[in-house]
Amino acid sequence: MNTTDSSRPATDWDPQSWRNHVALQQPEWPDEAVHSDILKQLFSLPPLVFAGEARELTDRLAEVAAGQAFLLQAGDCAESFDTAADSIRDRLRVILQMAVVLTYYTGVPVVKVGRIAGQFAKPRSNDTETVDGVELPSFRGHIVNDVSFSSKARTADPTRLLTAYNRAAATLNLLRAFTKGGYADLSRVHQWNREFVADSPAGQRYEALANEIDRAVQFMSACGITSETLTDLRQVDFYTSHEALLLGYEEALTRQDSLTGDWYDCSAHMLWIGERTRQIDGAHVEFLSGVRNPLGCKLGPAATSEEVLALCEALNPERVPGRLTLIARMGATKVVDQLPALLAAVHEAEHPVVWVCDPMHGNTFTADDGRKTRHFEDVLAEVSGFFAAHRFAGTHPGGVHLELTGDNVTECLGGGSEVLTEDLGSRYETMCDPRLNGSQSLDLAFRVAELLRTGSA
Repeated sequence: MNTTDSSRPATDWDPQSWRNHVALQQPEWPDEAVHSDILKQLFSLPPLVFAGEARELTDRLAEVAAGQAFLLQAGDCAESFDTAADSIRDRLRVILQMAVVLTYYTGVPVVKVGRIAGQFAKPRSNDTETVDGVELPSFRGHIVNDVSFSSKARTADPTRLLTAYNRAAATLNLLRAFTKGGYADLSRVHQWNREFVADSPAGQRYEALANEIDRAVQFMSACGITSETLTDLRQVDFYTSHEALLLGYEEALTRQDSLTGDWYDCSAHMLWIGERTRQIDGAHVEFLSGVRNPLGCKLGPAATSEEVLALCEALNPERVPGRLTLIARMGATKVVDQLPALLAAVHEAEHPVVWVCDPMHGNTFTADDGRKTRHFEDVLAEVSGFFAAHRFAGTHPGGVHLELTGDNVTECLGGGSEVLTEDLGSRYETMCDPRLNGSQSLDLAFRVAELLRTGSA
């Protein structure tokens, strides 16, 4: 299937048209001349991804929209410039493990999209924060400033935009090496099970699944089918995504495709708009309406049917399957009540969207020790409610959108190897929001697989 339509009518959109609209969540750069010079440098650099890859992802997401595949979008809350190669590899490993579980138990392909190689910016509820009577700008991600609480660290630094580009390029190189160079070979499913995950109930269940896959691979090998003769056993397609928050940065990495004449934001394969920046007349909707990447849009519990339909018309007026993913982040106690009306409205209007559940952001709370956390059971409850809402509406649950890490952190409570409140301080490493660790992520994959297979928790 080819979703590209180079004959579509021209519009007055260009990569700078967002500047005529109100742009929320943009940092205050202390020297706009320096900021502008950095953006010019970025514009002269090679694209991080290519238009053909983005079109390929749109086609894959069209299969999700049709109920023929499932989307697993996962990765870090906010990427750090200091992330080591091993941590990137381990994050990929967990996503591969989850995808194997989902594919094995459901029999449908899993489209793998990482919150990675660009998720450096974070929206904030307040422009400033106060500690011990001292008020400073909020931390907005490593692409803007530093998490340390000092005037120098919190001052927006435009040179970080170049660092973000370079870190994204290095991460993409590493991901391509792992996914195409043998690490993702299906014969390695046992080697993906790290010690702290393997010791958990989910890890032990995964090990049993890996044994079954091994036997299947051995059978295929005996029949003459090996990873050398069947590329799909040795390699996986893996795509990148991030919230398109800093519009100057995104504009600077937008290129016109030489084959189609269409514009693509070449900072990532897929971009999404957050709950705080999805205003229909805002700069973020204006910018992303003009690039041909597959897009996502977060929807909180206050979203109305009218708003969602307006977003569908603005972001995908041609109703291209796979172009638009709507990411519901309602909260465990609200999803069953709030989501069905949106599902029905979009279905009735015949918009071919992918519906995805983000069970993380609506379930954050502050633990007794003052740390932000999420409980695994709340995450699972929202996923279950998401599936229930689709059953009620007669629509297709297309995927999940998760914040996770392959590291053995203690940031979210619960899970098979239960993390307790008193455990949070031992390995609480996130720069912003709490993430599922490897064991919890794998546990959730089995639960989601059961929902997909049986239609009930």
